[in-house]
Amino acid sequence: MIVASEIVRAKGHPNVTAKHKTTLEITRDWDLTVRGDCIIGVEADKAASDLSSDFKDALKSPGNILLVTLEAGGFKDYLIAHGSRGIAATDPRRIIIRRSSFIEPATVGVYATKAAGDLERGLVNSLKTGDAVLTVKLYVLRLEDIEPVNPRARGVF
Repeated sequence: MIVASEIVRAKGHPNVTAKHKTTLEITRDWDLTVRGDCIIGVEADKAASDLSSDFKDALKSPGNILLVTLEAGGFKDYLIAHGSRGIAATDPRRIIIRRSSFIEPATVGVYATKAAGDLERGLVNSLKTGDAVLTVKLYVLRLEDIEPVNPRARGVF
């Protein structure tokens, strides 16, 4: 069951490389250097601090997970991350999702299944154009509400 959701839109940039192996970032900043290899979108319409309090509270709830879909240029990719009680999501410029457990004000997800370097290359290449629009959909899911497909998984048999 979806507990909370947010949509963030950002733009591509010629310097998007998406090579970073541990983080993925979207920023409100308008410029990007090639050193920012975790950044996949600039001029975002939201940062961590702009996410609703309901969304942030849902991220902090044990047992909830974060599903992220990324769409640009006809390409789509997704990842799954965990929330944490320590997430504050107060950064006014950035949203960061990490493979590690490190949390700072821009972090909205930890222990992610993907970082920038793992993203579908068609999606990344489409973000290298300045007119590309990146749509990021963030869903907090409550795992306990998901019914298993196989009845044996619930110990029924």
